[in-house]
Amino acid sequence: MSRVMVPRKTDWGRLLVAMAVGCAMIHFGGVLLDVRLEYYYGLDTFNWFWGFQLYLVPFITGVVIGLIYGYGAKWIAHFPPLIVLTLCILETMYLRGLPEDTLMTPLGWWGFFVILAMEFCAFGGVIGELYNKRFGYHRY
Repeated sequence: MSRVMVPRKTDWGRLLVAMAVGCAMIHFGGVLLDVRLEYYYGLDTFNWFWGFQLYLVPFITGVVIGLIYGYGAKWIAHFPPLIVLTLCILETMYLRGLPEDTLMTPLGWWGFFVILAMEFCAFGGVIGELYNKRFGYHRY
């Protein structure tokens, strides 16, 4: 007897919780590290805290999203960095303005940084999915 694959229904509540937690982690990670990726101070911009905000915070966020959502988290983990970093640059451009002696990161670089954050978050989502699959927290 052949087994028929039934697609998994989207659990919208779990999806919204995972997205909200992911956005909060990205935002508060930047607040705690006191890093805004859209500010450019020259070579002083690229320090350890900036690197943590770009690589480590999205990766940990992706793992948490994977633990909350389960299978499919690698796809939804792309969106929290995109949402938060886009809102941050729009806030800087239209509401807050730039601090003294600060330039806006060129949009090409900023876009590259956002894509890096999205990919590290997705990689963390894969790790969270694998952890869930290994220990069976969610039924697929």
